[in-house]
Amino acid sequence: MNSLDWAVLIGYFGVMVAIGLWSHRHVDDVSDFFTAGGRMPWWLSGISHHMSGYSAVMFTGYAGIAYQYGVTSFVTWSLPIAIGIGIGAKLFAPRLNRLRSRLHVASPLEYLKNRYNVPTQQALAWSGLLLKIVDVGAKWAAIATLLSVFTGMSLTQGIFITGAITAVYCTVGGLWADALTELGQFVIQLFAGLTMLVIVLNELGGLSALWTVWDKLPEGHAEPTAGPYTVTFLLAYLFIKTFEYNGGMWNQAQRYMATDSARSATRSARLSAILWLVWPAVLFFPMWAAPLLVEAKKPDASDSYALMTEQLLPHGLLGLVVVGFFSHTMAMCSSDANSISAVFTRDIAPVFSKAARSWDNRAGLLAARLSTLAFLALSMALATQINSPAFKDIISVVIKWVAGLMGPIAIPFMLGLLRPFHRSGPTAALTSWAAGLLAFYFTNYDLHGSVKTDVALQYQVALPLAISLVLYVVVGLLKPEDTPERDALIETINSDGGGGGPRGGAASVPGRRTDPDGTGVPEGLKD
Repeated sequence: MNSLDWAVLIGYFGVMVAIGLWSHRHVDDVSDFFTAGGRMPWWLSGISHHMSGYSAVMFTGYAGIAYQYGVTSFVTWSLPIAIGIGIGAKLFAPRLNRLRSRLHVASPLEYLKNRYNVPTQQALAWSGLLLKIVDVGAKWAAIATLLSVFTGMSLTQGIFITGAITAVYCTVGGLWADALTELGQFVIQLFAGLTMLVIVLNELGGLSALWTVWDKLPEGHAEPTAGPYTVTFLLAYLFIKTFEYNGGMWNQAQRYMATDSARSATRSARLSAILWLVWPAVLFFPMWAAPLLVEAKKPDASDSYALMTEQLLPHGLLGLVVVGFFSHTMAMCSSDANSISAVFTRDIAPVFSKAARSWDNRAGLLAARLSTLAFLALSMALATQINSPAFKDIISVVIKWVAGLMGPIAIPFMLGLLRPFHRSGPTAALTSWAAGLLAFYFTNYDLHGSVKTDVALQYQVALPLAISLVLYVVVGLLKPEDTPERDALIETINSDGGGGGPRGGAASVPGRRTDPDGTGVPEGLKD
């Protein structure tokens, strides 16, 4: 990178900070900070949902998969995500929106204390928080890895720079800042991705390379599944991503909650699904063609895309593509930080602190911003250890840890929204959660903590979710815990009509008492 590339990069950081500061004027309470007050347009929510779903791991870990195995990187990753979001557009998106508009909550998990009980809510909140620290740590490490290729910065320096810039705009402007910066990042990524595609096609002989290049690539590069990414893995991943990308990891749930109605949430999900179907294919083609243009230096080929951009792009355009790398990572990490802050301030803190149950607007916003900073700091600290033996490498954290552990956390949260599972109560939820976590451990590690090498990847990621799902259903049938109050809550989430307008349906905030004990839960929906 030369001075022109640095100018592009610094200019991008400046714009992101400026958007965050501008968004500050739209944040009056925690409803605005966590759910945009229920006023976010469906198209902005859809773009934000899409951009918050992937990071620079796309250009490192998945670039390595594309380099080694070809189109399987698309077929076993973004395609199942697109299908899963499409399924959730009607199944989950409108119900998640009704959590805000009907139950007046600001965190996706707030409804769990009434759907199940407080211990269930706390189990899911704490385990999800710890998993997200690891997940976002992997994202910081991915972007720092790319930055080191272009600038020679150390991993720690790269993590600190990207984390500090993200911290400024997402703590000042909340979800509004996240969504608006993600819109800007989407536009930047659109230009950067198309630029890279055009230059690679030019290197390979023109537009005809889209269909002629495959005979020149390594054997099997055009196969839909290859290596450890088998058909079984594809089906398992589809199952996992249907839960994860419809709100199972909370940040995507906030995008649906932020729209003004259930119908808008459905439209938002459909837009995101279309983007997932189309845009990753544009980004992936240069990665598929990379073996003809560069020779990866790392064993997992995670440096292949960075080497290709450094070799092919002129200065200025190189800076634009590097900005594209940053855009995805900062989008995902800021959205995760906001969702974790919501869970901490709305679900965890009130259980342990009487003062937290009576925060006014000012105190609630201060707590939201401080917890956002704390989460970012912890994830950045962990990112410096991401290549340690405990985590192995970036892609294993993203695929194995997140996919494997997401299921036990998401199953009680997501299925608890649906009428067919109304019999599953606290016992089913906690049993499902605990058994899923144990299943993840024993499919990946032995009793002494050593990593297992004889278990196929698809089983490592799929078994925890499958076991959680089966136990959630079976325990619910054997020990039904449905009550009139829980059935009424589920019916509220599932029924059409009502809900109020954007401001009328805004989430409750500290200081707005809706019941005598100040928990923010309508009296009629309590156990």
